[in-house]
Amino acid sequence: MSDNTIPPAASPAAAPAANTSCRWPALVIGLCLVAGVAGGLGWFLHKPKAPPAQLASDKLGMSRPDGLLETHSLSQLPKDLLAVPFLKETLTEDFVFYYEAHADRLGLIGSLRRIIYEHDLKLQDSLIEQLFDQPADVALWRGADGRLKDFLLVMDRGGLAKVLEPLAKVALDDSQLSKLGEVKVGADAVTLYQLNYNASKSLVFASHGDKLVVLSNPAKLYEPENGALEETGGVSTKAIAALLNGDKLFPEAFGLPPRAPEVKQRLSVNSSVLAMGYQRFIPNFAGLRFDMDDKGWHSFLAMDELDNQPDFDFKPIWQAMPMGASACVALPLAAEQQKPLLVKLGAEESVAQALTEHMAGAAGLCWYADSRLYTPLLVASLSDDDGAKLDGDLGNLFGSMVGAYEGNVADHAFPVVEKQDGKTHQWQRQVSSNFGPYKAKDAEQPDAITGKAFMRVSLARHGSTLLFSLDDKLVDKALGTLDKRFPPLADVLPKDLLMPIYFGPDSMAQLMQQETLDSLPQDMEPVFYNAAQTYLIPKLRTLGGYGKYALTLPKGSEPDGHWQWLPLEWKAL
Repeated sequence: MSDNTIPPAASPAAAPAANTSCRWPALVIGLCLVAGVAGGLGWFLHKPKAPPAQLASDKLGMSRPDGLLETHSLSQLPKDLLAVPFLKETLTEDFVFYYEAHADRLGLIGSLRRIIYEHDLKLQDSLIEQLFDQPADVALWRGADGRLKDFLLVMDRGGLAKVLEPLAKVALDDSQLSKLGEVKVGADAVTLYQLNYNASKSLVFASHGDKLVVLSNPAKLYEPENGALEETGGVSTKAIAALLNGDKLFPEAFGLPPRAPEVKQRLSVNSSVLAMGYQRFIPNFAGLRFDMDDKGWHSFLAMDELDNQPDFDFKPIWQAMPMGASACVALPLAAEQQKPLLVKLGAEESVAQALTEHMAGAAGLCWYADSRLYTPLLVASLSDDDGAKLDGDLGNLFGSMVGAYEGNVADHAFPVVEKQDGKTHQWQRQVSSNFGPYKAKDAEQPDAITGKAFMRVSLARHGSTLLFSLDDKLVDKALGTLDKRFPPLADVLPKDLLMPIYFGPDSMAQLMQQETLDSLPQDMEPVFYNAAQTYLIPKLRTLGGYGKYALTLPKGSEPDGHWQWLPLEWKAL
C-alpha cells in the first residue's frame, strides 16, 4: 500500500447494511477515533517561524474550531465512516444503532414532530431526514473536559427553504420554540430562534436564503460589543450573519482550500484536540485530516514551519525503540524552546541551558502492551556521543524534577539511584503512586510507600541517545536494544522512508484491553465489567487481527509556512 489511502482490511467481514438516516453525534466519535495514535505528541517543544495571519472568523468574533467536518450529506456520515476497515470491523451495526437511538437525537426529533403536529403545520414526517441529507459544514469546539462538545452547523437547505418557513409562525405561541433575537444579513433582519428539547437541552438556529445555521449551545452566543465569551469558544452574532450570507469561515481556520466536489467527506482535527493540552509546546504540529472520495479515505498531516527547522530524520529514534510497540509518534525537536519550561519546572538556569544546547535532531514516543497507557517510552537525540560532561547536569535535573512528597522517608523523597556501565549512565527514583506497576509490599521498605503501589521512574543516557519513562522496564529494554541484545523497531520498518507514526493494532488491542479491565474492577463494577467483556473485548480482538502499519511522509517533506498539509502514506509491514 504505497499511497495515502487508508488500507483495506486483511480479512473484511461483511457488515449488515446500515440505515443512513441522521446519526449526528457520529461525527464526534469519528473525530475522536482518529486522534488516538497522535495523542502523545505533547512531549515535544517547537516554535513557529511566524505568527499566523488573523482569520476572518477571528475578526468577526468566532474562536477557532478544534474540529471541522465538511460533508456532502450528514446522513451518510456513519455509513462512510464504516468504510474505514478498522471502524467497520470494530463498530458495524452496533455503532449505527447506538446513534440512531441516541437520546439527544430522539428528543430533538420528538420536539419538532410535536410542534408540527400541535400547530397543524403541513410538513412531511421525513423533514429531519431531508434536512440532514444536504451538504453541510460542522465546526466543533472542546468542552471543559477536553472532549469535542459544542458545534456550529452551516447547511445548504436547497429546496427545503420554503418548507421551513411555517416554523417561524409558531415561535411566539410554543413552549419549546421562541425568538431569541435578530441579526442583520445585508439589508435583511433575520430572526434567531431557540429550540428547547429533552428538558434541559437547547439550540439556536436561523435561516436566510439557502443557508441554515445551528448553534448547539445558546450560552456561547454573544453580541460583538460584549466579547466575554470570545476566547472560550464563543460565537458572535456578527459571525452568524456572515455564515448566513454564505461566507466560508471554517476552511480558512484549517488552511484548507474549498472542498472539491469529488471529496464526499473531509474531517479535520486541530492539534489542540490531539495534543491533549500540550499544544503550547508543539506549535509546529497543526493537525490531522481525513478525506473520503470514490477511492476511499486518505490521510494528511499538517505542520507549521519553524525557525531553524531541524532535519526530518527519525532513524536514530527507531533504532533505539524496542520492537513490539503498540503505537509510536516522532517529530523534529526544537531544543531551544525547552529552556523556559525546564526553568519554570524548577531547573537551574545553567542546567537548563546545558541540556538544551546538547539536544538535537528528533524525539519519539512509544506505548507498549507490557506497560501502561500513561507510561510511554520517550527517546531523544543528543548532539554528540560525548555526553559525559552533561551527565552531572542530567542527574541534578532528574533529582530536582522527579519525585513526590514521601512523608515516611528522609528529605521526604526516596534517593536517586545512579548507575554507570560503559556508554550507559542511568538515574532512577522510586515514587509512590497508586498507578504504579509495583505493589507497595514488593518495595524494600513497604512501610515507606505512601499508598498501594509505586513506580521506578528512570532516565538514561546511552551515548548520544536519551531515554526516559515512568516505567523502568521500558528504559531497560531500550538500553538492551541499543546494546544489540534486543531487536529494534527499525528492523520491521520500511528503509529510507520518513515515518512519523507507527501503529501496531495487535499490541494496541492488548494495551486497550488491559487498561479497560483495570479501570473496571469486577468486584466494584460488575455491570460495566461484564458489558466490557461481552461487547468491547471481542471488538478489540478483531482489531488485533490487523497487520502493522507505518504512516510515512513523502521523501523530502518539509513544512513551508502555516498549515502545510503533507500526505500520510500507509505502508503495510
